[in-house]
Amino acid sequence: MSNTTGGRNARNKGRYWAAFLILALLVLIFLVLSICIGTVNIPLAEIPKILGKNGNDDTYTDIVMGIRFPRAAAAGILGGGLALSGYLLQTFFHNPIAGPFTLGISSGAKLVVALVMVAALGNAFALSSWVLIIAAFAGAMLCMGFVILMSRVMDQMSMLIVSGVMIGYICSAVTDFVVTFADDADIVNLHNWSKGSFSGMTWDNVLIMAIVVGITAICVFLMSKPISAYQMGEAYAKNMGLNVQVFRVLLVLLSSVLSACVTAFAGPVSFVGIAVPHLVKNLFGTAKPILMIPACFLGGAAFCLFCDLLARTMFAPTELSISTVTAVFGAPVVIYIMIHRKKERAE
Repeated sequence: MSNTTGGRNARNKGRYWAAFLILALLVLIFLVLSICIGTVNIPLAEIPKILGKNGNDDTYTDIVMGIRFPRAAAAGILGGGLALSGYLLQTFFHNPIAGPFTLGISSGAKLVVALVMVAALGNAFALSSWVLIIAAFAGAMLCMGFVILMSRVMDQMSMLIVSGVMIGYICSAVTDFVVTFADDADIVNLHNWSKGSFSGMTWDNVLIMAIVVGITAICVFLMSKPISAYQMGEAYAKNMGLNVQVFRVLLVLLSSVLSACVTAFAGPVSFVGIAVPHLVKNLFGTAKPILMIPACFLGGAAFCLFCDLLARTMFAPTELSISTVTAVFGAPVVIYIMIHRKKERAE
């Protein structure tokens, strides 16, 4: 019996290491492709020279270090944060189709950020990245609070998801109205942001998002054991000594911070928070938080790097919004989840 258990554990460990290696390689491959491919294709051999500041072509250096590398870094960091946010919401609601986009949280964050941007630009105020993150967090918390209140009234999760989607549509409609009728000429730049985009990122932006997402991700990882207990049910978690009320508040706060950071810099990005945790879970064959948390981050980074690469190169020089591409790959995953859950209930 012990030999069988030992063999199974060894196989599982081998699968986990292989899965992590696959995700890390995907992140690296898509990162390199994002740097090399574009209107101006940059030879792979030039990349080490540019990063080592030994490049001979200043044009290549400006493109890589000024445009493509910070954009790719932002896509990886924010994609990882968004996937982690979705994982926390799915844990909170015990439902695989809960996510920042479907529950209207991203749209709420987008609305408040857009209002702050319009007010600032109209009065010639300069906004820092921290102000945008705080504004997005406020919007995310408002919508999250509404969703939680609705969850106490509605017994069916499907109705809660529909309510979240309706909240998202209302917030998006108000945002589009505000952006469309803004007088300031600079507000034109908000159109791309309001639809979701990783363009225009700077190294200062990357540093700030790395600090916010990095600290939050570490906090989430440190909560691996409480999350594992909570997944077994609230009664089990209470018997294990977990303060469920405080834990649920932490889940909401951490998820909202991650979602707010993404929205502040890139606007709303759809389906990443739903699709990636599900894909990662299937890849690893386990739901253990200590594995799922770093895996979701890597999976989200790879997914957004891939989608951003397609968004800016598929119809170049025309650039698609990032949500357009993520929806193409993420929506089928959501449909599969819903069909799979229906079959499980039927059985």
